[in-house]
Amino acid sequence: MIVFPAIDVRAGRVVRLSQGDFARETVYGDSPADVAESFVAAGAQWVHLVDLDAARGDGSNLAAIAAVAARLGDRAHLQVGGGVRSVDAAQQLADLGVGRVVMGSAAVRTPELVDAVAAIVDVAVGLDHRGGEVAVDGWTAGSSLRLSDALGRYAAASAFIITDISRDGMLVGPDLDGLVAAAGVTSVPIVASGGVGSLDDLRELRDARVIAGVIVGRALYEGKFTLSEALAVVAR
Repeated sequence: MIVFPAIDVRAGRVVRLSQGDFARETVYGDSPADVAESFVAAGAQWVHLVDLDAARGDGSNLAAIAAVAARLGDRAHLQVGGGVRSVDAAQQLADLGVGRVVMGSAAVRTPELVDAVAAIVDVAVGLDHRGGEVAVDGWTAGSSLRLSDALGRYAAASAFIITDISRDGMLVGPDLDGLVAAAGVTSVPIVASGGVGSLDDLRELRDARVIAGVIVGRALYEGKFTLSEALAVVAR
Protein backbone atom coordinates (compact mmCIF):
# COMPACT_ATOMS: atom_id res chain seq x y z
CA MET A 1 0.00 0.00 0.00
CA ILE A 2 1.37 3.37 -1.05
CA VAL A 3 1.23 6.33 1.32
CA PHE A 4 0.56 9.62 -0.47
CA PRO A 5 1.42 12.54 1.83
CA ALA A 6 -0.81 15.43 0.84
CA ILE A 7 -0.13 19.07 0.14
CA ASP A 8 -3.16 21.30 -0.36
CA VAL A 9 -2.19 24.65 -1.86
CA ARG A 10 -4.19 27.86 -1.75
CA ALA A 11 -2.70 31.20 -2.76
CA GLY A 12 0.73 29.57 -2.77
CA ARG A 13 0.51 28.40 0.84
CA VAL A 14 0.15 24.95 2.36
CA VAL A 15 -3.29 24.66 3.96
CA ARG A 16 -5.87 22.12 5.06
CA LEU A 17 -9.63 22.48 4.85
CA SER A 18 -12.11 20.74 7.13
CA GLN A 19 -14.67 18.81 5.04
CA GLY A 20 -13.72 20.88 2.00
CA ASP A 21 -14.98 24.11 3.57
CA PHE A 22 -12.90 27.08 2.39
CA ALA A 23 -14.06 29.03 5.45
CA ARG A 24 -12.43 26.42 7.70
CA GLU A 25 -8.84 26.73 6.55
CA THR A 26 -5.68 26.12 8.57
CA VAL A 27 -2.36 27.36 7.19
CA TYR A 28 0.63 25.09 7.75
CA GLY A 29 3.37 26.76 5.73
CA ASP A 30 4.41 29.10 2.96
CA SER A 31 6.49 26.73 0.83
CA PRO A 32 4.89 23.67 -0.77
CA ALA A 33 8.30 22.73 -2.21
CA ASP A 34 9.87 22.63 1.25
CA VAL A 35 7.03 20.43 2.54
CA ALA A 36 7.43 18.11 -0.45
CA GLU A 37 11.15 17.91 0.23
CA SER A 38 10.51 16.88 3.82
CA PHE A 39 8.18 14.12 2.62
CA VAL A 40 10.75 12.73 0.20
CA ALA A 41 13.45 12.92 2.86
CA ALA A 42 11.21 10.73 5.04
CA GLY A 43 10.90 8.15 2.27
CA ALA A 44 7.82 9.11 0.27
CA GLN A 45 7.62 7.63 -3.22
CA TRP A 46 4.63 9.79 -4.17
CA VAL A 47 3.43 13.26 -3.20
CA HIS A 48 -0.22 14.21 -3.65
CA LEU A 49 -0.88 17.91 -4.32
CA VAL A 50 -4.23 19.65 -4.69
CA ASP A 51 -4.51 23.10 -6.26
CA LEU A 52 -7.47 24.44 -4.30
CA ASP A 53 -7.68 27.69 -6.25
CA ALA A 54 -7.90 25.81 -9.55
CA ALA A 55 -10.44 23.43 -8.04
CA ARG A 56 -12.58 26.40 -7.12
CA GLY A 57 -12.07 28.02 -10.52
CA ASP A 58 -10.73 31.32 -9.21
CA GLY A 59 -6.98 30.99 -9.79
CA SER A 60 -4.16 28.50 -9.98
CA ASN A 61 -0.91 27.55 -8.29
CA LEU A 62 1.09 26.45 -11.33
CA ALA A 63 4.22 28.18 -10.04
CA ALA A 64 4.04 26.22 -6.80
CA ILE A 65 3.40 22.97 -8.69
CA ALA A 66 6.38 23.64 -10.95
CA ALA A 67 8.56 24.30 -7.91
CA VAL A 68 7.45 21.06 -6.25
CA ALA A 69 8.02 19.04 -9.44
CA ALA A 70 11.48 20.53 -9.87
CA ARG A 71 12.39 19.83 -6.25
CA LEU A 72 11.24 16.21 -6.47
CA GLY A 73 13.00 15.53 -9.74
CA ASP A 74 13.20 11.78 -10.26
CA ARG A 75 13.22 10.99 -6.54
CA ALA A 76 9.43 10.74 -6.20
CA HIS A 77 6.30 10.93 -8.33
CA LEU A 78 3.94 13.89 -8.19
CA GLN A 79 0.15 13.47 -8.38
CA VAL A 80 -1.83 16.67 -8.86
CA GLY A 81 -5.53 17.41 -8.72
CA GLY A 82 -7.69 20.48 -8.74
CA GLY A 83 -9.03 22.13 -11.87
CA VAL A 84 -8.00 19.45 -14.38
CA ARG A 85 -10.94 20.03 -16.71
CA SER A 86 -9.37 19.75 -20.16
CA VAL A 87 -6.70 18.03 -22.20
CA ASP A 88 -4.76 21.31 -22.28
CA ALA A 89 -4.78 21.60 -18.48
CA ALA A 90 -3.51 18.03 -18.16
CA GLN A 91 -0.84 18.64 -20.80
CA GLN A 92 0.32 21.72 -18.92
CA LEU A 93 0.77 19.71 -15.74
CA ALA A 94 2.48 16.85 -17.58
CA ASP A 95 4.91 19.35 -19.09
CA LEU A 96 5.79 20.51 -15.57
CA GLY A 97 6.73 16.96 -14.61
CA VAL A 98 3.51 15.78 -12.98
CA GLY A 99 3.30 11.98 -13.17
CA ARG A 100 -0.44 11.59 -12.63
CA VAL A 101 -3.36 14.00 -12.67
CA VAL A 102 -6.54 13.68 -10.67
CA MET A 103 -9.82 14.45 -12.41
CA GLY A 104 -12.98 14.90 -10.41
CA SER A 105 -15.85 17.10 -11.58
CA ALA A 106 -14.79 17.02 -15.24
CA ALA A 107 -14.61 13.22 -15.17
CA VAL A 108 -18.10 13.01 -13.68
CA ARG A 109 -19.59 15.37 -16.25
CA THR A 110 -17.62 14.13 -19.28
CA PRO A 111 -16.39 10.56 -18.75
CA GLU A 112 -14.85 10.36 -22.24
CA LEU A 113 -12.48 13.20 -21.28
CA VAL A 114 -10.66 10.72 -19.03
CA ASP A 115 -9.81 8.62 -22.08
CA ALA A 116 -8.41 11.65 -23.90
CA VAL A 117 -6.30 12.79 -20.95
CA ALA A 118 -5.08 9.26 -20.23
CA ALA A 119 -3.45 9.28 -23.67
CA ILE A 120 -1.18 12.05 -22.36
CA VAL A 121 -0.64 11.31 -18.68
CA ASP A 122 -1.92 8.79 -16.12
CA VAL A 123 -5.28 9.72 -14.65
CA ALA A 124 -6.69 9.03 -11.20
CA VAL A 125 -10.42 9.68 -11.06
CA GLY A 126 -11.37 11.42 -7.84
CA LEU A 127 -14.72 10.24 -6.53
CA ASP A 128 -15.60 12.49 -3.60
CA HIS A 129 -18.92 11.58 -2.05
CA ARG A 130 -21.42 12.39 0.65
CA GLY A 131 -23.46 9.41 1.67
CA GLY A 132 -22.63 7.63 -1.57
CA GLU A 133 -23.53 10.54 -3.90
CA VAL A 134 -20.55 11.87 -5.85
CA ALA A 135 -19.98 15.60 -5.30
CA VAL A 136 -18.65 18.12 -7.83
CA ASP A 137 -17.45 21.72 -8.03
CA GLY A 138 -15.11 21.62 -5.06
CA TRP A 139 -17.64 19.57 -3.06
CA THR A 140 -20.22 22.35 -3.29
CA ALA A 141 -22.80 20.44 -5.35
CA GLY A 142 -24.21 16.97 -5.74
CA SER A 143 -24.13 15.13 -9.06
CA SER A 144 -26.93 12.55 -8.65
CA LEU A 145 -24.28 9.94 -9.58
CA ARG A 146 -23.87 7.12 -7.10
CA LEU A 147 -20.35 6.03 -6.19
CA SER A 148 -21.19 2.42 -7.00
CA ASP A 149 -22.22 3.39 -10.53
CA ALA A 150 -19.21 5.65 -11.09
CA LEU A 151 -16.78 2.81 -10.46
CA GLY A 152 -17.81 1.17 -13.73
CA ARG A 153 -17.39 4.22 -15.95
CA TYR A 154 -13.64 4.76 -16.33
CA ALA A 155 -11.71 1.96 -18.00
CA ALA A 156 -8.75 4.26 -18.67
CA ALA A 157 -8.30 5.30 -15.03
CA SER A 158 -5.07 4.23 -13.34
CA ALA A 159 -6.68 4.64 -9.90
CA PHE A 160 -9.82 5.74 -8.11
CA ILE A 161 -9.28 8.16 -5.24
CA ILE A 162 -12.32 7.79 -2.98
CA THR A 163 -13.01 10.50 -0.42
CA ASP A 164 -15.80 10.40 2.12
CA ILE A 165 -16.29 14.15 2.48
CA SER A 166 -17.85 13.81 5.92
CA ARG A 167 -14.56 12.39 7.18
CA ASP A 168 -12.08 14.60 5.33
CA GLY A 169 -9.83 16.53 7.68
CA MET A 170 -11.72 15.24 10.71
CA LEU A 171 -9.25 12.50 11.84
CA VAL A 172 -12.13 10.13 12.60
CA GLY A 173 -10.88 7.18 10.54
CA PRO A 174 -11.61 6.11 6.96
CA ASP A 175 -14.78 4.44 5.73
CA LEU A 176 -13.15 1.02 5.66
CA ASP A 177 -16.29 -0.94 4.82
CA GLY A 178 -17.14 1.38 1.94
CA LEU A 179 -13.62 1.26 0.55
CA VAL A 180 -13.49 -2.53 0.69
CA ALA A 181 -16.87 -2.71 -1.03
CA ALA A 182 -15.61 -0.40 -3.78
CA ALA A 183 -12.51 -2.51 -4.28
CA GLY A 184 -14.75 -5.53 -4.70
CA VAL A 185 -16.51 -4.17 -7.78
CA THR A 186 -13.59 -2.78 -9.81
CA SER A 187 -10.15 -3.93 -10.90
CA VAL A 188 -8.89 -0.33 -10.86
CA PRO A 189 -6.70 0.31 -7.78
CA ILE A 190 -8.47 2.09 -4.92
CA VAL A 191 -6.75 4.92 -3.04
CA ALA A 192 -8.36 5.89 0.26
CA SER A 193 -8.65 9.56 1.14
CA GLY A 194 -10.11 11.34 4.12
CA GLY A 195 -10.32 10.62 7.83
CA VAL A 196 -6.99 8.95 8.60
CA GLY A 197 -6.02 10.08 12.08
CA SER A 198 -3.89 7.33 13.57
CA LEU A 199 -1.49 4.54 12.77
CA ASP A 200 -4.27 2.12 13.66
CA ASP A 201 -6.29 3.53 10.76
CA LEU A 202 -3.38 2.73 8.46
CA ARG A 203 -3.09 -0.77 9.88
CA GLU A 204 -6.76 -1.43 9.18
CA LEU A 205 -6.41 -0.27 5.58
CA ARG A 206 -3.24 -2.34 5.16
CA ASP A 207 -4.80 -5.44 6.64
CA ALA A 208 -7.81 -5.21 4.34
CA ARG A 209 -5.35 -6.17 1.58
CA VAL A 210 -7.44 -4.59 -1.19
CA ILE A 211 -6.54 -0.92 -0.78
CA ALA A 212 -3.73 0.17 -3.09
CA GLY A 213 -2.94 3.47 -1.43
CA VAL A 214 -3.91 6.06 1.16
CA ILE A 215 -3.70 9.84 1.14
CA VAL A 216 -2.68 11.34 4.47
CA GLY A 217 -2.79 15.03 5.25
CA ARG A 218 -3.92 16.65 8.47
CA ALA A 219 -2.69 13.80 10.68
CA LEU A 220 0.86 14.49 9.48
CA TYR A 221 0.62 18.24 9.91
CA GLU A 222 -0.79 17.95 13.41
CA GLY A 223 1.75 15.39 14.55
CA LYS A 224 -0.58 12.44 15.05
CA PHE A 225 2.21 10.35 13.54
CA THR A 226 5.21 10.94 11.30
CA LEU A 227 5.48 9.97 7.67
CA SER A 228 8.33 7.64 8.57
CA GLU A 229 6.05 5.86 11.05
CA ALA A 230 3.29 5.60 8.45
CA LEU A 231 5.62 4.14 5.86
CA ALA A 232 6.91 1.60 8.38
CA VAL A 233 3.35 0.50 9.17
CA VAL A 234 2.32 -0.09 5.56
CA ALA A 235 5.59 -1.86 4.78
CA ARG A 236 4.86 -4.59 7.31
